[in-house]
Amino acid sequence: MAADAKAILEQLLKHLGFDATVEEQQMDDGILLDVKTEDAGRLIGRQGQTLSELQYLVNRLLFRQDQKAPKVTLDVGAYRTQAREALVQKAKEAADKVRRWGDIVELPPLNAFDRRIVHNALKDDPAVETHSVEVQGSDKKAIILRPRH
Repeated sequence: MAADAKAILEQLLKHLGFDATVEEQQMDDGILLDVKTEDAGRLIGRQGQTLSELQYLVNRLLFRQDQKAPKVTLDVGAYRTQAREALVQKAKEAADKVRRWGDIVELPPLNAFDRRIVHNALKDDPAVETHSVEVQGSDKKAIILRPRH
């Protein structure tokens, strides 16, 4: 039996005391689980921290049941969608600076999920390459954009 990401998330939310409904959507790179709740702010957490940790838990539980399970992305009230669009826009603006001036641009430290969004947004850009670099005193990494040679 294939693991059911939606059921896993619904059980977690119930155990955590959230009154919520979950809608599942197939995406190119996995599954999007969109949570509808009156308590969106508490579920998202500061800078999306709670949402990221819940997403990590769902993916770990899913992977334990089925190692071939698609990657799950959680969203609440379109928070992730808007944050992703803003991050892609920021990455493209940084890439424009690299192309225009030939300078190296460093984005602020990001978690792994957000770094992946930036790398994917710029992977087909022939003039710019991206690299993640350690940030001292943080578990996050920054992304360096530089001209491709």
